[in-house]
Amino acid sequence: MKRQMGFISIVLVLGFVFCLSAYGAEPIVIGVPTSLGFVEGKEGLAVVNMAVAEINAKGGVKVGAENRKFKVESIDIRDAAPGVPVPEALLGIEKIILEKKPTALLIGPFRSEALMASMDIIAKYKVPMIGTIAMIPASEAKIKAEPDKYKYIFRTCLNAKYLVQYLVGIMAFTNKEFGFNKVYIMHQDVAWARATADLMVKNYFEKAGWTVVGQEAYPTGTTDFSSGLMKVRSGGAQVILPIFDMPQSGILVKQWRSMKVPALLAGFISPLAGSGAWKTFDKKIGGAINCNFELGSAIASKKVPASVEFLKAYEKKYKKPMEAGHGPAPTYESVYILKEAIERAGSLDPDAIVAEIQKTDRMSVMGRIKFDEGHQAIFGMDPNQAAVACVFQWTDKGQRVNVFPESLADAKIQLPKGLKPAK
Repeated sequence: MKRQMGFISIVLVLGFVFCLSAYGAEPIVIGVPTSLGFVEGKEGLAVVNMAVAEINAKGGVKVGAENRKFKVESIDIRDAAPGVPVPEALLGIEKIILEKKPTALLIGPFRSEALMASMDIIAKYKVPMIGTIAMIPASEAKIKAEPDKYKYIFRTCLNAKYLVQYLVGIMAFTNKEFGFNKVYIMHQDVAWARATADLMVKNYFEKAGWTVVGQEAYPTGTTDFSSGLMKVRSGGAQVILPIFDMPQSGILVKQWRSMKVPALLAGFISPLAGSGAWKTFDKKIGGAINCNFELGSAIASKKVPASVEFLKAYEKKYKKPMEAGHGPAPTYESVYILKEAIERAGSLDPDAIVAEIQKTDRMSVMGRIKFDEGHQAIFGMDPNQAAVACVFQWTDKGQRVNVFPESLADAKIQLPKGLKPAK
């Protein structure tokens, strides 16, 4: 009897020690500094919490010989809001680093201007950051120029160059299929959108012989696009290329429909991404084509089953569908990239973590994730080889149909009523 009791005591002690090792250690803090007042920031934080809950429920993160849980700390740096100066956003980033002592930062600045300015802060404190919203390629150039200093900064969402790659694909298809070669560009007056528009002109339209009927920049917060749409009509543009991430940009779509402008609307308008846009814009968005920056961000493909399961899990957890077409998928994957890097490193040392993040090769909800030498996730057209964006078209019945790239396409682009092919 005594032996039996002694054995039971040993088992209980060992179990207690295991629990302490798994759950008694200090949590690993993930910092989330971004614009939480915008859908990309809100849903980005939501998927961080979702991924953390999944990981913690399975025992957490193995760091050497112990298991530790993730803990999420967030701060609204407001850099996407009109009129908020970049220094204010930088103060928020420094605040969360100093007060919450995060092992790593996720999502990061919304605006490219804030990302560029924050790189020295990240380098100063040596905190790994995996960005998932700001898109300016100039950050990669800084990393390549001074890799030892800026090695802590990565990006899992697409950048402006990759966005151009997908937009070029759409434009090339409309030219091949319908003979269209006259475009009017309407974009937000922020760094990433300006860069995208300029790259489209220099790298595609000029080389492919298109006529750029006009190019117009709109300040963040603009709510009337009618004058630009009248220029589209008078200039004979066959395609409107919109490039916007502000909530008000959905008004452009309604005005395009109400004014019956005879041009195909094809580009990126952030609030057009999710299924809720159909009701939000009074069922007046049929025919519009939108590029969701990453597969899994508000839209899935049966050809990548993980993207379908991801959106189902999100809706089950939060009782509503995802609406952001940029940010959530790479943010979700970034939590797992961080977990795997820590476990391979066996340490929370920032230099060890970033060395392992660089080695990432992960099949994900957005395709295969690998980083290039500028710490940018590589995007392509085949989800088995690279991460992918997804271009879809709204139908007149409120459905979203994938039309590009070919590896994800379920149908060809359909022209809105009243618009005829040029050939």
